[in-house]
Amino acid sequence: MTSELIPNLVRTLTECDSEATITCVRRAIESNVNPIKVMDAMTTAIRQVGDRFDTGELGLPDLIGAAEAMQSAMPILEREVERHGGKAVGSGTVVIGTVFGDIHTVGKVIVIALLRAAGFKVYDLGVDVKPEQFIEAIYTYKPDIVAMSALMTTSAPQQQVVIEALKKADLRHRIKVMVGGGAVTQQFANRIEADGYAATAAGAVEVAKRLVSGWGAERLETQATREAAPI
Repeated sequence: MTSELIPNLVRTLTECDSEATITCVRRAIESNVNPIKVMDAMTTAIRQVGDRFDTGELGLPDLIGAAEAMQSAMPILEREVERHGGKAVGSGTVVIGTVFGDIHTVGKVIVIALLRAAGFKVYDLGVDVKPEQFIEAIYTYKPDIVAMSALMTTSAPQQQVVIEALKKADLRHRIKVMVGGGAVTQQFANRIEADGYAATAAGAVEVAKRLVSGWGAERLETQATREAAPI
């Protein structure tokens, strides 16, 4: 079953067949395939679909449909990972969304898949997300990281708008901010004072791990300082 998993997932994702993708994932789980391995296979499959898009073999509707099919199966895998106690050491919680004025979702979907495979709990706010929606999500989910995607140069400045909104809400010091997307560079991330940037989905996971690890150390240091402070 494991050897057939990736080609089967590539086929169902390429066909934008959410129902078949869910069936494929369920059969893998019923065959006692580790859900983390199923997530890895799903990620490999969506990357292959992305490669075929890059070469012109597939069109944008195909890529979007494949991403949506992938998303349809993710809740099943998340439940299985949680049921098996699969949580990566040092993982945390991420709230992610494509910023206001941008409706691109494919890159975000791949990042979400990789983050979840690495043990992060991820809340996807969707696309065209306004600053106040990010803030509301912070109050609701209490994440370690807020991640923002922007594919277009016209929407990238919205990432700075969100960061400024976090400052006004007195939340900036409580959260790490990651930015990415086709319109974002390291220089831009530095300028808007983001905590992390990655040019690839795999790189985003490594940045998230580093930020959560450092964030935990910062929190412990802050707690120790408070405890040592005279009353």
